[in-house]
Amino acid sequence: MNESAPMSARSVGAVVHALRILRHLAGLGAPVGVSAIARATGVNTSTCFNILRTLVAEGLVVFDPGDKTYRLGLGVLELAVGLLGANHGDLIRPELERLAADSPALICLWQIVGEDRIVLLDRAWHPGAVRVDLPVGKRMPSFAGAVGRAIAHARGLSDAELHRGFALLRWQQPISFDEYRASLRDIQRHGYGRDAGATYAGIDSVAAVVPDASGEPRYGLGAVTIRGQMSDAGMHRMGCELHAAGRRIGQALFRSPARETGTPD
Repeated sequence: MNESAPMSARSVGAVVHALRILRHLAGLGAPVGVSAIARATGVNTSTCFNILRTLVAEGLVVFDPGDKTYRLGLGVLELAVGLLGANHGDLIRPELERLAADSPALICLWQIVGEDRIVLLDRAWHPGAVRVDLPVGKRMPSFAGAVGRAIAHARGLSDAELHRGFALLRWQQPISFDEYRASLRDIQRHGYGRDAGATYAGIDSVAAVVPDASGEPRYGLGAVTIRGQMSDAGMHRMGCELHAAGRRIGQALFRSPARETGTPD
């Protein structure tokens, strides 16, 4: 991966506002007035009204003239029809490919199976990279490696529960339980876990979780590379990207309906 910070794409304000409004209506699940939508989304009221009028004309939003409220329309389903019935792995795959672009790391999607196992569901890599490889279907203890640290932290386990999981782990470069527990505190600060050659000698990895609406980890996202291929700063940036991607995916897949605090008008 190019370790310089990527230049962000220039956003189109009207599109950003329209998407913000649609996401708010999707999370709300109930009709609401334009003023309440404007307040909740931070979009100027007149701008919000004009965007809503356009969305109504395109069938994405329905307007009720009786109580002057808006709700999502069937046009949204038309846009989403290609995703209906798709499994989560298929939906997450493009994000894996994005993270792997121009990177020496193998980007992994781990599925959490029960309390004590994770399974490699998918992975992506840059074709020109000299890289580590892991087979799809590989199983590991749920606390193993960087992804295991991220999962353990997300579950908020007691020391006793953490110790039971730690006892199942095998290391090529052994660390103590206190060192393992201390590494979980770093996740609180940075949002991702790291394994610097402890599980497998010469292999460096960072990882974050994909949480559901309650914060429970549902998947793990990891980047695995030959130690030394990426600097500490580069690994940190990758870890932060994984954390941001995990939150974004979790919100898209497991978002719970929001509650409107204002009164529709």
